[in-house]
Amino acid sequence: MAVPKQRHNQSRRNRRRGNIFIKAPELVKCPKCGKPVLPHTVCGYCGFYKGKEYLNIFAKLEKKEQKKRAKEIQAAESNAPEKETKSN
Repeated sequence: MAVPKQRHNQSRRNRRRGNIFIKAPELVKCPKCGKPVLPHTVCGYCGFYKGKEYLNIFAKLEKKEQKKRAKEIQAAESNAPEKETKSN
């Protein structure tokens, strides 16, 4: 049977065991597009944070992708107010 030569201190033991308790990050919905995003970060899909545009996502896309993304965002914006009025 294997026996350790020296005792491991508490900090070494706890550092090893700390990885057991790592949780998946909790995501929130982007208020602009509704995609899941880490809290307090810019949305990688639409580029907005707290109602302001910080990243120009359309500049990086090709023309076909730009049109597709623009339609998706418009559809999401037009559907969002309807859902809120129905729940009230």
